[in-house]
Amino acid sequence: MNSKTFRIGGIHPEENKLTHEVATQVAPLPKQAIFPLSQHIGAPAKPVVQKGDKVKVGTLLAEAGGFVSAPIYSSVSGTVFKIDTAIDATGYRKPSIIINVEGDEWEESIDRSDKLEKVADHPELTPEEIVERIKVAGVTGMGGAGFPTFIKLCPPPTAKAECVIINAVECEPYITADYRLMMEHADEILVGLELLMKAAKVTRGYIGIETNKPAAIDLLTQKCAEVFSASTYNVEVVPLKQRYPQGGEKQLVDAVIRRQVPAPPAIPVNVGAIVQNVGTAYAVYEAVMKRKPLFERYTTVTGKRLAKPGNFLVRMGTPMQDLIELCGGMPEGDNKVLAGGPMMGKALTSTEVPVCKGTNSVTILSGDDAVRKEPQPCIRCAKCVGACPMGLEPYLLAKLSAFKQWERAEKEDVVSCIECGSCQFTCPAHRPLLDNIRQGKSTVMGIIRARAAAAKK
Repeated sequence: MNSKTFRIGGIHPEENKLTHEVATQVAPLPKQAIFPLSQHIGAPAKPVVQKGDKVKVGTLLAEAGGFVSAPIYSSVSGTVFKIDTAIDATGYRKPSIIINVEGDEWEESIDRSDKLEKVADHPELTPEEIVERIKVAGVTGMGGAGFPTFIKLCPPPTAKAECVIINAVECEPYITADYRLMMEHADEILVGLELLMKAAKVTRGYIGIETNKPAAIDLLTQKCAEVFSASTYNVEVVPLKQRYPQGGEKQLVDAVIRRQVPAPPAIPVNVGAIVQNVGTAYAVYEAVMKRKPLFERYTTVTGKRLAKPGNFLVRMGTPMQDLIELCGGMPEGDNKVLAGGPMMGKALTSTEVPVCKGTNSVTILSGDDAVRKEPQPCIRCAKCVGACPMGLEPYLLAKLSAFKQWERAEKEDVVSCIECGSCQFTCPAHRPLLDNIRQGKSTVMGIIRARAAAAKK
């Protein structure tokens, strides 16, 4: 199988796809659901409900808090218990809406039938109408970043979209939620892709899948031939080499269309590409065709010592502890629980953290995997430089961040870091490179925003 890949850096971590062939189960409803108001990049959503209000599945809980923001909908029916703070995956307490679950009553506007809706049967779906429905449904990037999807479909006047690339790579170890989604809902994903292409006013689409998923490559290639053979849309399934972080937006654009996205503030559409996660394509189908807001998602719950790791369709707001119990409970001994995979996931301070829009996995590392090795002095081997997919010097950025040399860190392009963890993974001295760089990047971005705000005054 001929396969493509990106040109700079990259690593090969152990796959550990323990749940690859485990069919998706529907997770039970929680007793209480927690909805943080910041489940996306941008301004937090603003509550539109109050304590004591009755809600259904699909009821609006909070409206978008600005242009770069997204509404949040209830995934359960019941009573608003309180509007308070709750710990999210960052470890901090954030404003949240907490609902006591009572039954499972859905808003009547949601189409719950299994009938596959096709774009050709809906002439009312203009590009503007598609974008509006996506916006209203609160769809955000499902690969983890959580960028509001409608914004990507409305590029700045200086950029012109030429294609939509579906990110079905799933290169992070352990996670299999996207793979199961492809195997179980290929038809809906392709309708979602067609909607995204129509909204973006392009006729070319690509689906990038790593070669460790041959069944998904075969299935989607066959389906594309059936769906798009007599269509004005040209869609190609692109097999990609197994290489991390192949699923990074910029790396995927390089691998699929051989164009490199410049440093921030440049984004993929500046080189003609709109990139959307495969889970986002499915959410777009449901939002546009079924009038179903984004309130549930596919999530992998996995770990080498977990009794029954699996893939689940989970209502957002469900505490991660509920999912761990479904898989046989926390293993004995040392464990580290991550929201996400081992490369980019965040270690949790509590398993009561809820599943949110960007939660693609709950990963439990046990035993030696759960314990960090003692950092040693840097030996100047430059392995981190060779591994960095953005062509940066991680050892230098980490040092500048540790010593709070923000001006130099900005000059050395710390904001281009995609936080993939390749540098830290390759470091033979076990230096906490990513930890320091994350802190530096966050601080420098704050300085840049403050400078821009001051310039406007």
